[in-house]
Amino acid sequence: MPNSIFKIKLANGNEYIKNMSIPTQKDAVKLLIECLKKYQVVENLSEIKGVGHRIVNGCEVFSSSVVIDNHNLHKLERIAQFAPLHNGPETEGVKAFMSILPNVRQVAVFDTAYHHTLDAVHYLYSIPYKYYKDYAVRKYGAHGTFVRYVAPRAAKMMHKNINIARLIVCHLGSGSSITAVKNGKSYDTSMGFSPLVGVTMGTRSGDFDPSALQYLMHKRKCVS
Repeated sequence: MPNSIFKIKLANGNEYIKNMSIPTQKDAVKLLIECLKKYQVVENLSEIKGVGHRIVNGCEVFSSSVVIDNHNLHKLERIAQFAPLHNGPETEGVKAFMSILPNVRQVAVFDTAYHHTLDAVHYLYSIPYKYYKDYAVRKYGAHGTFVRYVAPRAAKMMHKNINIARLIVCHLGSGSSITAVKNGKSYDTSMGFSPLVGVTMGTRSGDFDPSALQYLMHKRKCVS
């Protein structure tokens, strides 16, 4: 992409920023590797033992983190449609790292995985069941990686056993979500099929009545 921003922050706090053209994910990975060497983060690529990839939506296909082999890569490609803004580009990033670091283990971590403990009463929408059965339309949640870390930390700070604790975990920012954690597991969460719904966020609307959207489309003459 033209006018891209490349930013790297080192462990010593030094930060380097470049404004430049980065046409593809592969170009971005090459630039990252060059900078890791240039700033002596690594001397040799053999020092890199693994690369972690945060993937937004693992759908019902991935309920935990996985090592990415060709089989799992194919699965990632198949579920790209469930988060088109994120999953597709993230998958291309995975391919870039696999190409440039072919002997390094690649691991995918899914924001939705933590919420696989939701009961059907919480993840199913009140629409015909066939839409879930045929098209996997359901609540998936998000920010699960964050909640998985924060919930036990919060329980420890409050001197509670996470396995019997009941917590409300808030992830607040450009994207925001609220998750009820019961006995160390996700019980319910505010985000749904996508990370758009739920509470009002910094850059997302949260819940918005579809009828209001239809009304605005007619008023703004977005439809004939």
